[in-house]
Amino acid sequence: MDVGDHAADAGHVPVLIDRVLEILAPAVQAAADSGRTPVYLDGTLGMGGHAEAMLTAHPTLRLIGLDRDTYALERSAARLERFGDRVSLVHAVYDDVPAVLDRLGVPAVDAFLFDLGVSSPQLDEAERGFAYSYDAPLDMRMDRTQALTAAEVVNTYPPAELARILREYGEERFAQRIASAIVRERAKEPFESTARLTELVRTAIPAATRRTGGNPAKRTFQALRIEVNGELEIWRRALPAALDALPVGGRVAVLSYHSLEDRITKQVLAAATADHTPPDLPVPLPEYQPRFRLLTRGAEVASESETETNPRAGSVRLRAAERVREAT
Repeated sequence: MDVGDHAADAGHVPVLIDRVLEILAPAVQAAADSGRTPVYLDGTLGMGGHAEAMLTAHPTLRLIGLDRDTYALERSAARLERFGDRVSLVHAVYDDVPAVLDRLGVPAVDAFLFDLGVSSPQLDEAERGFAYSYDAPLDMRMDRTQALTAAEVVNTYPPAELARILREYGEERFAQRIASAIVRERAKEPFESTARLTELVRTAIPAATRRTGGNPAKRTFQALRIEVNGELEIWRRALPAALDALPVGGRVAVLSYHSLEDRITKQVLAAATADHTPPDLPVPLPEYQPRFRLLTRGAEVASESETETNPRAGSVRLRAAERVREAT
């Protein structure tokens, strides 16, 4: 299950909270030591668990919290109320970082956190339609003010496009079979509920496959959710924008929950930390040296003890980087 944070007040614990605090602390402290007010931007605020911990750990810290889910913003506002004007909450998607910073008059961000994927409350609220474990409307919108829903995708997308989404976003090897079954059944009656879709996926794949690997609808639901919310395209824009907003010494931490997100993170950070000296030059040139350095060796995972107490940390992958020089 690809879910980050959230909601300690609902029995959920922020994922890798101690490690996130450890990684981001030097950037916050460096800004404070220089006489500036440190700025921390949480691009996926959720229920505010990581944000609350950061604000508590750093008494001069300013938080800019983004979330596309208005319900999450309302809950976080109540949770973080005691921090007063140190907190700025914004209804925005995390690739909107440049516009948000410009609107708030913030020239740079010392520490970023992106806790990707669907949040625990979104999964737990049956009416949101994210989970295949109980019946609900086919919705899956993180931002309930947007128009596109999972029902529209399932009922209107052409067969080839449906198959592509299932294959690319769900890594579903039976994408074509499932897409064909959807098209056949929606001609009889449009899909409205998660239960009907879950049952269709179960019957569309071979019986031998159904007996292993958990609920066979998991990959289809992941694919639809990613399509409805534009998650991968947004992330491809968001991480470079965050890197551009970091000053020297600034840091970014990313929590990913499936291979598609983590692959993008790895690729962007690899490019940012590479030496771009032309291969025909005998020595490295300063202007081609990396602008960032990696703070993690590969992708870090949750400890066995954390996974036991917080099962939703089981699939997390953490990557982090620090800016080491200005762009030329």
